[in-house]
Amino acid sequence: MKKTLYTETKLEDFGDGKKRRILSYNEEMMLVEVTFDQGGIGAAHSHPHRQISYVQSGLFAFTCEGKEHTVGPGDSLLFEADVVHSVKCLQEGVVLDFFTPCRQDFL
Repeated sequence: MKKTLYTETKLEDFGDGKKRRILSYNEEMMLVEVTFDQGGIGAAHSHPHRQISYVQSGLFAFTCEGKEHTVGPGDSLLFEADVVHSVKCLQEGVVLDFFTPCRQDFL
């Protein structure tokens, strides 16, 4: 078992109203907390990782394959590998992103 204490993780500002905290990871998977200011944007992108996004708080408009999905606390979305997706924060909040395999580009 690998234990990660929240107080030992680093909050990184990566622009456009977003901050990221890597919570835990190994080679096969990664859990990331993303804090959004209202109006924060995750620009359209794709990656070879599968992703599950869980809305912990706030209100978000995710766009995937041209369709917009408005989601709030307790909602989740699954993105397959290489699918273009984006997000806009409608109300300040937090999203937990789970990736498989690990996002080496985040480390």
